Amino acid sequence: MTHTRIMEPELKTLKDAIEYFSNPANCREYLVPRRWPDGVSCPRCGSKHVTFLEKYNRWQCSARHANRQFTAKTGTIFEDSPLGLDKWLMAMWQVVNCKNGVSSYEVHRAIGVTQKTAWFMDHRIRHALSLGTISKLSGEVEADETFVGGKISNMHKSRKVRLQKVSQKGDKAIVLGLLERDGQARAAVAPTRRHYDIHKHVMANVEPGSTLYTDEYDAYQSLPAQFTHEMVNKLEGYVRGQVHVNGMENFWSLLKRTLKGTYVSVDPVHLQAYVDEQVFRFNNRKGLNDGQRFDLAVRGIVGKRLTWDQLTGNIQGPRTCAN
Repeated sequence: MTHTRIMEPELKTLKDAIEYFSNPANCREYLVPRRWPDGVSCPRCGSKHVTFLEKYNRWQCSARHANRQFTAKTGTIFEDSPLGLDKWLMAMWQVVNCKNGVSSYEVHRAIGVTQKTAWFMDHRIRHALSLGTISKLSGEVEADETFVGGKISNMHKSRKVRLQKVSQKGDKAIVLGLLERDGQARAAVAPTRRHYDIHKHVMANVEPGSTLYTDEYDAYQSLPAQFTHEMVNKLEGYVRGQVHVNGMENFWSLLKRTLKGTYVSVDPVHLQAYVDEQVFRFNNRKGLNDGQRFDLAVRGIVGKRLTWDQLTGNIQGPRTCAN
C-alpha cells in the first residue's frame, strides 16, 4: 500500500515554510524523498518491502524482526523526540538561515517550547550540519588561527577550570581554520596552536601540492615541503599580491559576531558545534536561497543521533545550556 504524494511548493521564505509545515502530512512528504531518495526502506534491515500505516503515521517492514514499525524520525536527529516535525523543521530553518545564528531563547519563543528543549534541539541540528568525512582542500588555500572566548578575569571559577583544559593561554579557546580560494572553509577547535596541532590540521585537510597562504607565525614556517608556502607579514601589510589570509579573517569576523552577539556565553566543550554551524552557513552562503540551503541541511539528518547524556556529559557532570 502506498500513500498519496502531496505536491510540495518551492520554499523560499520563512513565511512559505511556516504555512507549508503547519500541515503534518506536508512535513512527512517533504522529509521522505530527502531521507529516502531511492524510496522508503526499513532503517533497521534495509528492506524496501514496507507498508505505510496512514492511521498511525508510520511504516511497517514486511520482514520479521524486532521493531518492525518506524517513522520518518527513526534513525535521524529527530529520533525519540515527542515534538512534531513542524517544530523541528521550523527550528532547523532558523538555525540554517539566520546569518548570525539564532539563540535557544529565540527558538523557544518562536515555536513554543521551553528554552532547555530549544537548546537541545539546536545542538541536535548543529550535529546534522557537521561535515563528517569529506575530500581535502586543494589549489590555493589560506590557513590561519584565532582565539575565542572572554576575559578570564570576568569568569566564574568553574568556567576558568574548563577553559584551561582546552586553551593554551588559559583564557581563550583556539580555533584553526583553512579556506580554499573560491571554495569551502574548514575550522576545528584545537588544544594548542603549537606546531604539532597546526601541522596535523593542515595535513588532514589539504592536498599535497597545494599552495598555502599564511602569516609569519612560527608554526607555519616549518610546514612540510610538499606544499608551496607563501607568507604575508601583517606588520608590513595585510596583502602582498595574491598572498593574504583575508578570506579567513572574514570567516573569523562572522564566527565571532555570532558567538559574541547571538550566543554570548558558549561553553568551550560545545564550541566545535557552534563552529560547525558557522562553517555550514559560510560554505553555502552563495548561489543558494534560504529554501535550498534548508533542503541541503535536511539531507544530513540521517545517522547523526545525539542524546541528552552525550550532549551534557552527565557522567562528568552537567554542562551549561544558557545560549
